Amino acid sequence: MKNKILIFIVAYNAETTIDNVLSRISLDPEVFDVEILVIDDASEDTTFEQALKFKQLDSRCRFTPLRNSVNQGYGGNQKLGYTYAIDRGYEAVVLLHGDGQYAPECIHSLIEPIIKGKADAVFGSRMMKKGEALKGGMPLYKFVGNKILTGIQNFFLGTSLTEFHSGYRSYSVSALRAIPFEFNSNDFHFDTQIIIQLLAADMRILELPIPTYYGDEICHVNGIRYALNVIFTTIAYKLHKRGIFYQLQYDIREDESLYTTKTDFFSPHFLAINTIKGGSNVLDIGCGPFSTFAQTLKNKKSCSVYGIDVVKPKNPEVYQEFFQINLDNSQLPDQTSSMDVILLLDIIEHLKDPESFLLRLREKSRQDTEILISVPNVAFLPIRLMLLFGRFNYGKAGILDKTHIRLFTYASFRRLLKQGGFIIERIIGIPAPFPKALGNNMISRTLLRMNRLAIFFLKRLFSYQFFARVKPLPKVRVILEKTIKCSEELKKKNKLTADRTNECD
Repeated sequence: MKNKILIFIVAYNAETTIDNVLSRISLDPEVFDVEILVIDDASEDTTFEQALKFKQLDSRCRFTPLRNSVNQGYGGNQKLGYTYAIDRGYEAVVLLHGDGQYAPECIHSLIEPIIKGKADAVFGSRMMKKGEALKGGMPLYKFVGNKILTGIQNFFLGTSLTEFHSGYRSYSVSALRAIPFEFNSNDFHFDTQIIIQLLAADMRILELPIPTYYGDEICHVNGIRYALNVIFTTIAYKLHKRGIFYQLQYDIREDESLYTTKTDFFSPHFLAINTIKGGSNVLDIGCGPFSTFAQTLKNKKSCSVYGIDVVKPKNPEVYQEFFQINLDNSQLPDQTSSMDVILLLDIIEHLKDPESFLLRLREKSRQDTEILISVPNVAFLPIRLMLLFGRFNYGKAGILDKTHIRLFTYASFRRLLKQGGFIIERIIGIPAPFPKALGNNMISRTLLRMNRLAIFFLKRLFSYQFFARVKPLPKVRVILEKTIKCSEELKKKNKLTADRTNECD
């Protein structure tokens, strides 16, 4: 069976080169089912007309020339070509430029690793062979800029590519189908964004050497703007990965690191593990999909852990019992009343009506049950500074997690607990999770200590989160029952005393 290949040529003002590029394409029709797609991006010259002439002269394979009525930009044009390949069921797509800068003779070598299942994307690199780029006419300033930008990107992304900025590439169509490239920029840094998306999706990228050719073609790239866009895009992805600034185009798969237990540095998990007594019955409300904290409680404190969440955990056997319920509209299980400790770590900010939930929790809890609650502090200094400059960026994690429905300050958190009917034993300010963001190293530990010191002086301003230890106030009916019982006992006692006095008389 023939491999279905789309050769996709982006073209803009390429009337003098497009014919030469097309005539040099050669793939064996006995092996490949090939279509050549040319998309002219609203050129100001006769690029489209030249492509139409070639169609009339050549019948080696299917040939489809298209022309945008409005310029879509380099990235926008790629979105059209890749969508075309996906919709028509191609196996691989090769990106080629219509200005003749890349050799069509290399197409076979770029698609072979994809066809053989050895790569999801193959990039032609002009930098793999030392000195070849300059020999091929690459201007020195472009060579230096390419090296510097690639070095910066490798540093931030943890990669070792020789070139991020080649426009000669092939992609597995199944890989393109798995990433949201339609959310990328229409500008030239689309190429950087799609590399990052492939990395985020754990796709296999292979580089192969290609020759360098620079002729008299006109460069349409603003070098400085392009460089800044590339750097900002790369940093934006790192911030997204750290849960600081959410980027829709990189929200590709569930990040398990968002659910890791933070017990090895000062955090709500750290405080909880040091607060809970060994052998306790613990109810972990909103336990999450990975159950790592429950395992820690079992191993370190010999606790019997019960779990509640809207989805089943990946390892439900960790729990003594697991309850799959929606906290917004379901009653808590009867087992709640037998718990020594109830955990609400980073949960109530996800609820539509935390007031009602806390009332239901109080109704089910014993009076001596210890409840540990943590919430993010929306009045944290960096958030205040963002508001000062008109920014309020939701992210994949952190204070402005995009799944947070309710936001709390110190005052509003205290008010919520008091109105819910809880005795507040203590509220502790929690520093930002620097070890999670930067790794557990000397720098992050130093920042953690500095943040804790700042919290000591200004808790409401420098706390990233608040951690509260509370207990339910006695319910009115319980107090009433105790009052009636006590009164009855007093009445009996008084009656007994009166009877004895009468006997003495």
